[in-house]
Amino acid sequence: MIDDVLTAGVEAAIRKAAAEEIMPRWRQLADHEITQKAGPHDLVTIADRRAEAHLAEALPPLLPGSAFVDEEGVHADAASLDALRGDAPVWIVDPVDGTRQFVRGEDGFCTLVALAHRGELLASWTYAPARDQLAVARRGAGATLGGRRLAAGSPRPGADLRVATDHPDFVDGERRRSLLGLRTDGIQARPCGSAGLEYLNVATGRLDAIAFTWENAWDHAAGLLLVEEAGGAQATLAGEPFAVAGGNALPFAAARDGETLRRILSLLAGPRAGD
Repeated sequence: MIDDVLTAGVEAAIRKAAAEEIMPRWRQLADHEITQKAGPHDLVTIADRRAEAHLAEALPPLLPGSAFVDEEGVHADAASLDALRGDAPVWIVDPVDGTRQFVRGEDGFCTLVALAHRGELLASWTYAPARDQLAVARRGAGATLGGRRLAAGSPRPGADLRVATDHPDFVDGERRRSLLGLRTDGIQARPCGSAGLEYLNVATGRLDAIAFTWENAWDHAAGLLLVEEAGGAQATLAGEPFAVAGGNALPFAAARDGETLRRILSLLAGPRAGD
């Protein structure tokens, strides 16, 4: 299903969407082109919507019979998420991951595309247009950044683990308690930015692990495959691989290697505040 022709076609579609719909609006947004969804930290812009429409038209024809699931489409019609449980291959898309960064005029945003079939991630593309970085992963074929093979490696023995996780200002009390285990000696935890770029940081060894309390497939699908194909590991609190169709035991984590993953999950499963 995944060959060089398809991979190149997806890359071309992503680059074109970014060039035509995202980058011309970077640092050029008018107030009326930014909308709140669930709250002030949940934003959507005209760039998100236009890039989504571009990719919704471009990607399915590359693989006839495939379905399309994306962040803004699910926000408009939650039933569209059912495609993740169907038999057809499905494109999982976040047109602008890191919308807050995009709105602020920062370069820490990206376009995420993953292809899954019956719950298995087959390929992914992580494109940061303002940085001209493209990472590609294919199931069983490894991961690359700018054509260079990625190897996540392992943290330096004895060094503090560098971990990115949910921003504490953006999670409710119950979910925040699940992250308190990361506030311990030997862990340098910081709020995450664009989820897609944080996964890229793990795949390149710039970050040792990430932990999240939300499971939206469009935020995680591309990055999870990228980390795995770079030699890293991922699992939910139940020790199971993350399921793109949902129903995961949260929180979950991804890390440069299995030992680091096990340590992070152990800390996440530790005593909650007030226990």
